[in-house]
Amino acid sequence: MIREQKYQAVAGLPMLLLFLVAVALEIYGFAYGVGQGEGSVALALGSAVAFVLTVFLSVGLFVVNPNEGRVLQLFGDYVGTARTPGLRWANPFFTKKRISLRVRNFESARLKVNDNEGNPIEIAAVVVWQVVDTAEAVFQVDDYNNYVKVQSESALRNLATRYTYDTHDDAQMSLRSHTAEVAEHLKKEIQERLARAGVEVIESRISHLAYAQEIAASMLQRQQAGAIIAARQRIVEGAVGMVEMALDMLSRRDIVTLDDERKAAMVSNLLVVLCGERAAQPIVNTGTIYQ
Repeated sequence: MIREQKYQAVAGLPMLLLFLVAVALEIYGFAYGVGQGEGSVALALGSAVAFVLTVFLSVGLFVVNPNEGRVLQLFGDYVGTARTPGLRWANPFFTKKRISLRVRNFESARLKVNDNEGNPIEIAAVVVWQVVDTAEAVFQVDDYNNYVKVQSESALRNLATRYTYDTHDDAQMSLRSHTAEVAEHLKKEIQERLARAGVEVIESRISHLAYAQEIAASMLQRQQAGAIIAARQRIVEGAVGMVEMALDMLSRRDIVTLDDERKAAMVSNLLVVLCGERAAQPIVNTGTIYQ
């Protein structure tokens, strides 16, 4: 693999001043040689040749912007990358390819994929990335921009198949309920795919998540039913605990003594009160506890 090598290019401003002075002298020499007649032909010819050489050498001037790298090649061989911003000068035979080192982001298309349970869902993600190794970005892949896009969408598809869309079990991860964990998993998987392209993934997160249109209505009903069942289960668990606590406190404090039949009636009444959807209507017993 080709790794980035820093190339310390010559400061361009002194070279620019040198070229300007040389051009001025060469123009003066050429004009002076032509004006002096046949005796100064050599001076005029030498000034013209020097002028052409100076113009050729000035081609080596190039500008490096902040957060930018210039990949330098000499007849196909990688020479190095110039990252120092400003006006620089290097061998005129070098080819100089501009590579942006700025932080970039893109949002993937809305992909239709099956989740872990086989339900078709629509999912999209935002990926924030930047180039950290210019040599790998240029030489290891054909087009690193397209490579980032394709591999990110491939990683997103793979992620969606590993998780369910939603779950009512807190111990099981899902795409909707565990957004932070899923985003970290997505970032790690995309980074593994883009490492060979000299790209660092700064952040990745899901930007769109929904059931596919053809099953959205039925899955919404299923989701609502599952939520109701999960809520009822918690309500019953809490009600049983409260009934158990009430019977235990009555027994320990010796407030009233209940036989098994009256305990069953009390448990039934308390469960109705605690688990019912509507407020209970109180009934005042004017007789004894058994009538």
